Amino acid sequence: MTQYVEQLYSGYAQQFSVDEVLFEMDTGHQQLLIFRNRHFGRVMALDGIIQTTERDEFIYHEMMVHVPMLAHGDAKRVLIIGGGDGGILREVLRHQSVEQVTQVEIDQAVIDLCRLHLPEHSQGVFDDLRARIVIADGIDFVARCNERFDIIISDCTDPVGPGEVLFSSEFYAGCKRCLNPGGVFVAQNGVPFMQLDELKTTRRRLSPYFADQTFYCAAVPTYIGGVMAFAWASDNAELRLLPLPVLQQRFSQSDISTRYYTPALHQGAFALPRYLEDALASF
Repeated sequence: MTQYVEQLYSGYAQQFSVDEVLFEMDTGHQQLLIFRNRHFGRVMALDGIIQTTERDEFIYHEMMVHVPMLAHGDAKRVLIIGGGDGGILREVLRHQSVEQVTQVEIDQAVIDLCRLHLPEHSQGVFDDLRARIVIADGIDFVARCNERFDIIISDCTDPVGPGEVLFSSEFYAGCKRCLNPGGVFVAQNGVPFMQLDELKTTRRRLSPYFADQTFYCAAVPTYIGGVMAFAWASDNAELRLLPLPVLQQRFSQSDISTRYYTPALHQGAFALPRYLEDALASF
């Protein structure tokens, strides 16, 4: 294999040179491939879809984590659904307020192989005493869980295969049940320029359970077709409208160094382009 072609959309694709295949297997849940590319470093794909790369993973993981964590301001218990590469867990555990993180991953093989082949994603955090790893289906976990969390982060694949149920009304209902009052739910939601219907569906399904539902964005080069969207849901609309000085103070007090996230980017990420505002206006 010398080229890897990812085609999510009819008539449009992206192509990576495969400089070295590091690992390939059928995990029993999905087809997993890890290869090396001269521009993006190590790249992981599941079922033909690029999931993460060494070079730009920090953008995705910082924005998925620090936006809800710093908006909340005092999150002690966090639930991660998916995220087997460890990047989300790494960023969550950088927050000193966190007492425990529960990560629910359906595929143990993803964790094991990412620890081996993408070690910079997790940087040893799977061994952190605050981390509890549960191998289970995320939708089943939130349906049965008796615990409550301040933040829930759904780092799922696209809504096909094992990740499809993590975009369902049933999953959102379970997440709402597991959130503490004033908590925040966030999830990756694709590239809206190419997947606009998915955003509209997500908002429609979130709206019965959360008083405030919207999206924020970040530019992640790996996810082609425009900016990446993240679903945001809470019953406290003020959390996404915090003044910049408040965000700056919280970020400073966190003593976290970042490569992409800034308080100003945090605030600006909720400013959506007109075509998204128009598409979401009916909900």
